Amino acid sequence: MTDTAIIKDQSEPFWTRVRTALALLRPVRQERVPAYGQAAIARSIGMKPKLGERIEGELVRGWNHAAARHVSLSLLVIEIDRFADYFTAYGKVQADQCLLTVMRAIADVLPREGDSCLRLGSASFVIVLPDMPALMARATAGKIAEAVRQLAMPHKESHAGIVTLGMGLAVTNPRGGYDKKFFEAGAEALKKARRRGMGRIEGVDLRPAQERKRRAA
Repeated sequence: MTDTAIIKDQSEPFWTRVRTALALLRPVRQERVPAYGQAAIARSIGMKPKLGERIEGELVRGWNHAAARHVSLSLLVIEIDRFADYFTAYGKVQADQCLLTVMRAIADVLPREGDSCLRLGSASFVIVLPDMPALMARATAGKIAEAVRQLAMPHKESHAGIVTLGMGLAVTNPRGGYDKKFFEAGAEALKKARRRGMGRIEGVDLRPAQERKRRAA
């Protein structure tokens, strides 16, 4: 599995950022990289993901940051719609370029310096957003979706005709140690978005249930 990131940093020259991004698309040696091909991608899409160390670390850091400050934590789990079909139609070189272009577009619209777009598996991305209200996180998701649509990258195997993103948004008020169910909630929201069609955003707010549980304790 590849576990890579593009971090929003406008201080770097454009071509420096592009070269960095290209390097990030290379597999991380410590991670197990899945076979690349239509069948392998199809098997990986929609399955319960195994998170790499960098993503796990980012989730834990975001959780601890929000818990210490008693603020909310938002999470976006993103997937390129019908990427297995894209790979079959356009080949590995074009698929790699598509991934790079999407990651760059996502990073460019993230609202804060230091926010990261982390790659998960073949065609998925994770964005951890501590101290970000739910409405702002949903607005950010909308900007990401629109930025990728504006690229108008052809995708002849998609009903949309262009590359689009499915997104799951989870929001929580962290307390105590990191709870892995938080990521699972974001992944489930993504699955719901994918079931409902192309370019969908679905969200889950865990805070009401958490508040009820605390009151009952």
